[in-house]
Amino acid sequence: MKSAKQWFEEYAVSHQNHTNQLVHYICVPLIFFSVFGLLMSIPSTLLKNSFQLHNPLLENWAALVGLLISIFYLRLGFWYFIEMVLVMMISLVGNFWLGNNTNLLYTSILIFVLAWIGQFWGHHVEGKKPSFAKDLQFLLIGPLWVIQKLGTKKNNSA
Repeated sequence: MKSAKQWFEEYAVSHQNHTNQLVHYICVPLIFFSVFGLLMSIPSTLLKNSFQLHNPLLENWAALVGLLISIFYLRLGFWYFIEMVLVMMISLVGNFWLGNNTNLLYTSILIFVLAWIGQFWGHHVEGKKPSFAKDLQFLLIGPLWVIQKLGTKKNNSA
């Protein structure tokens, strides 16, 4: 398995343009958030009956998928795992709130589509294909790359 540094270096190749990076800072978190919303929109009767869960934040497909992809982040490193677990928890709670105030499925579809339009526009500006066209695992690297880039910018300006 590649190291986090190798993943980030390879991801950065198609993310050099400043405009594309700004688009990614907005759209990648929105896509990640909306995927959790889409997963939370799937009926969870099977999960509830199979695992006898009684917590609305845990008895959905997003929580199950979150647990599975956490393994990927843990293999990259403990602190990457912690960062992404926090992002996933925020996504779960945010979508739970959103689902209580709107139609979660339609809202998630709208966010997902608009954010992907932004992503493809950013890559058009960059002039390079999205990294996930080469390897789907880059769909999991993108959110972590955004966290690392924003964290680096914050530390450099301090």
